[in-house]
Amino acid sequence: MKKKHIPWIVILLVLLIDQTLKILVKTNMTLGQSIPLIGNWSYLHFTENYGMAFGLEFSGEYGKLLLSLFRIVALIFIGWYINKLLKKNAPVGLLVCMGLIFAGALGNIIDSAFYGLVFSESYFYQTAQLLPEGGGYGTFLHGRVVDMFYFPVIKGFYPQWFPFWAGQEFIFFRPVFNVADASITIGVFTLLIFQKRFFAFEKEEKEKEKAEELPKEEPGSTSE
Repeated sequence: MKKKHIPWIVILLVLLIDQTLKILVKTNMTLGQSIPLIGNWSYLHFTENYGMAFGLEFSGEYGKLLLSLFRIVALIFIGWYINKLLKKNAPVGLLVCMGLIFAGALGNIIDSAFYGLVFSESYFYQTAQLLPEGGGYGTFLHGRVVDMFYFPVIKGFYPQWFPFWAGQEFIFFRPVFNVADASITIGVFTLLIFQKRFFAFEKEEKEKEKAEELPKEEPGSTSE
């Protein structure tokens, strides 16, 4: 496999898994439905959100539109950067991480841009339909992102002395997320952990450029 193909293969695989799961969940589960996976700490739980990863949101119609446009601009920049890395012969690990981040961003953009056009509304008592006769539930860039993974590994209550949330229920990990969210998170954290190793090639490249700029001594010349 050629190095230049690696980020695009990563992007294709992540998108395929992400969109397949989202479509299956959207068309086979009712909103809020949970299916236990392993024990009582992992569930397939169908929910939708209007905003960012892990259910975070921007309020209002214009907030949603602004977020969608920001995602598109960020995606264009990431795509440009991947192309730049390929030209510089960057390490495979860095290319994989950027591919994961690009794929995750694109996966959620697809939901926001097109799901409102191609799906009917999801309800707590009725599943959605793909390509309904009456049209979708929303307009372009106003679709909702489908989330489905829920891992409440630790459950309990805050102690009475705890500020602000005393006596309230505590759940870790509370956010519901999807494959695209996980892809972005894995890509970003791996970059942070291995950044010195991944970006060492830039230092080597600069040193090589400096060496090439130094004047070369002519054969037979002697220094005084």
